[in-house]
Amino acid sequence: MTGWLLLLTLLILGGVLSTLGDRLGSRVGKARLSLFGLRPRQTAVLITVLTGSLISVLSLGLMLLVSRQLRVGLFELNELQARLRSSRTALKASQKAQQESRDQLQQARSDEIEARQTLADAQARASELRSTLQPLQEQTRRLEAERQRLSQDVSNRDAEIRRTDAELNAVRAQIRDGENELLQLEENLLALRRGNVAISSGQPLATVTLKLDRPDQARQVIDQILREANQQAYQQVLPGEAPDRQILLVPRQDINRLEQAIRKPGTWVVLLRSAANVLRGERVVYAFPDVRPNVTVTIEGEVLATTTLNSDERDPQAIRNRLNLLLASTLAKAQRRGSLSQGLQFDGNALNSLAKELIERGRGRVELEAVAARRSETADPVAIELRIKRSIESNSDASGS
Repeated sequence: MTGWLLLLTLLILGGVLSTLGDRLGSRVGKARLSLFGLRPRQTAVLITVLTGSLISVLSLGLMLLVSRQLRVGLFELNELQARLRSSRTALKASQKAQQESRDQLQQARSDEIEARQTLADAQARASELRSTLQPLQEQTRRLEAERQRLSQDVSNRDAEIRRTDAELNAVRAQIRDGENELLQLEENLLALRRGNVAISSGQPLATVTLKLDRPDQARQVIDQILREANQQAYQQVLPGEAPDRQILLVPRQDINRLEQAIRKPGTWVVLLRSAANVLRGERVVYAFPDVRPNVTVTIEGEVLATTTLNSDERDPQAIRNRLNLLLASTLAKAQRRGSLSQGLQFDGNALNSLAKELIERGRGRVELEAVAARRSETADPVAIELRIKRSIESNSDASGS
């Protein structure tokens, strides 16, 4: 319903109600009615007031009934104003956020332009670095190849130094053995001044390689070894006398340790060694057992030691020293592996022929090697052959040829 139509309806309704109120008041006045104990005149006034109030109520009720805007404005005005204020605040915040978004977008566009410029500069710099790096990489490859070559040279030098150190250690070991032998000889000399030495300190009286089928055979085997060692001691200390008594004395605890050792599975080498120098004619020989596992020391054809003769080593003494050094290195290696041999077996004539060949050789370095002639174990003698492995021509000879 439009506003003009509503206004016209109110006017008509107000006129009708006014007329009705006036007539009702007149009739009440004429009838001289009294309500609530009031006078007729006061009752007429009251009726007129009530009629006016009714007009106002009906008018307002009609307006509220037919106009939703009036109802909203009358009852929800404060809430609407609060919503309006909140909406205006939100609008301002939204406008502010929109402005900030615009500013950020503008900044992002500026940053994008700057990043594109930086990327272009970086790509140009990368191209420049690639062009600079390519010759450096080529130089690095050349240097790496040179480093590998130098490393190989250093490895060869290290190998030669290790061989020299091994030979030097062998010589030192030989010197220590010589010193020990000298001390032993001095002790023997003192013993010789008191009498004839029949058995030296540490000399083996019996050497046996054994493997027990049953652990309970240990005592029987030890008794047999003691009888053989006692007989050997008789022959050296009391030659010509019958071995009718026990002159070999071994401590009981040593016998027990020997028995416990050979009871274990495996092959063992048992030695009975003299504990001190024994003069001919003495009646007691003190000894101690030495037991060790039987191992393979050398294999036929195995290279045990090598050495190199330089071009300037051509005189007989230098060659003899070099051969002796090779023999000492070979013996030391065999003993480190567990050999009980105190020397090497080799063909003396072949050694002399080799020395002569080395003296009469041409210029250049020669590499010698000591090769095992046969397989040997812990208690076996070590047999070797000395031979020339190869001849290395010197650089001067190679350039002059």
